[in-house]
Amino acid sequence: MIEKIILTPFQKFVKIESFSGILLFGAMVIAMIWANSPFSESYQALWQFNIGIRTETFEFTKPLILWINDGLMAIFFFLIGLEIKRELLIGELNSLRKATLPLFAAIGGMVFPLCLFLLLNNSPETSSGWGIPMATDIAFTLAILKILGNRVPLSLKIFLTAFAIVDDLGAVLIIAIFYSTGIDWWLILYAMLPLAFLFYLSYRGIYHKYLSFFIGVVVWFLFLGSGIHPTIAGVLMAFTIPIRQKIDMESFTENLQDIAYRFTQTKRDGLPILSKEQYEHMDELEDLTEKFNSPLQRLEHGLHGWVAYFIMPIFAISNAGVIFSGDMALDMPLVINIAVALFIGKGIGITLMSFLSVKLKIAALPEGINFMQIIGVAILAGVGFTMSIFVANLAFTDNSVFVDSSKVGILVGSVVSGIIGYIIIKSSGNPKKVPIQKS
Repeated sequence: MIEKIILTPFQKFVKIESFSGILLFGAMVIAMIWANSPFSESYQALWQFNIGIRTETFEFTKPLILWINDGLMAIFFFLIGLEIKRELLIGELNSLRKATLPLFAAIGGMVFPLCLFLLLNNSPETSSGWGIPMATDIAFTLAILKILGNRVPLSLKIFLTAFAIVDDLGAVLIIAIFYSTGIDWWLILYAMLPLAFLFYLSYRGIYHKYLSFFIGVVVWFLFLGSGIHPTIAGVLMAFTIPIRQKIDMESFTENLQDIAYRFTQTKRDGLPILSKEQYEHMDELEDLTEKFNSPLQRLEHGLHGWVAYFIMPIFAISNAGVIFSGDMALDMPLVINIAVALFIGKGIGITLMSFLSVKLKIAALPEGINFMQIIGVAILAGVGFTMSIFVANLAFTDNSVFVDSSKVGILVGSVVSGIIGYIIIKSSGNPKKVPIQKS
């Protein structure tokens, strides 16, 4: 029973992320074809189209691409924040024993690509791209594992998800600390005041979704003008959402049985609508469900589909369209550097740190996993599409050549990592044999 409660939500998470990876790949292909088709001008014009509010005394407009990268991606980061908080409190990172291996793997997966990038980089102009190869795209990697079917044990997917979430936390900190410029600390202070209020309410177990939404919009606007990327506001807002339920399982069950009993005692008049008494019982049931639901879990569940099936594909379509032409300007050293840092840096970093943590008996391999599968997942982690492109846009805001070069390097490194990682994992374990039942 306990295993079902824990594993079923995770399996649903994997299913959503796996299909999201397929959508991401499709969106990337569409973007590349569109950007290099006879309609390439429409591709460029669409994302540069200004949208916003304009009056005689006030104007707030931004190109569509920035509404996506600064606005929709704030929701993406909000979901990441919810996942990080959940994992830290009740998930795979809530104890030192469970968190050690994913933590070491994530550190290796961030530090080694960074060091390799700086080692290979020969131009001061491109040195700010060191954060690009540090990210792992969990949607793409889980999609590849999904293709492998029952060759991949669930414990390997849990390990990948756990270290990818630590990786995301590292990426968030890097964006906040190193890719924010011209910071207006007064605006940050103003943003912290409503956030502190929400943290206090969360500490008291109080949550109002409309109040949180309104404050979230205010905080986002303040971060937008502060110099710190507004997506960080999404992560901070996520940490204000309480995870605790207002009532426990026993109280919920007793009240549910009471409502169900009283509902069965109501008169049925044959009409296709509820009676006043029945409607009151339905209101009681809705209120009871609201109290029993964890606000964090409910938000995470509600947003996951929107982020996986809408926001991430839109981000991919709007950002992956590199125009290839005869006079295309690419910084080839940067392309090679990013591709190598993703493929080799991730592979060596995650594998080595995982190996050391196990050999030093600081951590233990999850049941059903061998080191060859760890190597495969480590290489697979070089698929860094979504977050890597996001960091590339921040690293080279004023240089389209470096941005395009980064995207090409990310695509090359991700494709090579995906193929090699797939091959290694496929050859590292045998598919589970399903016993044939005799009729």
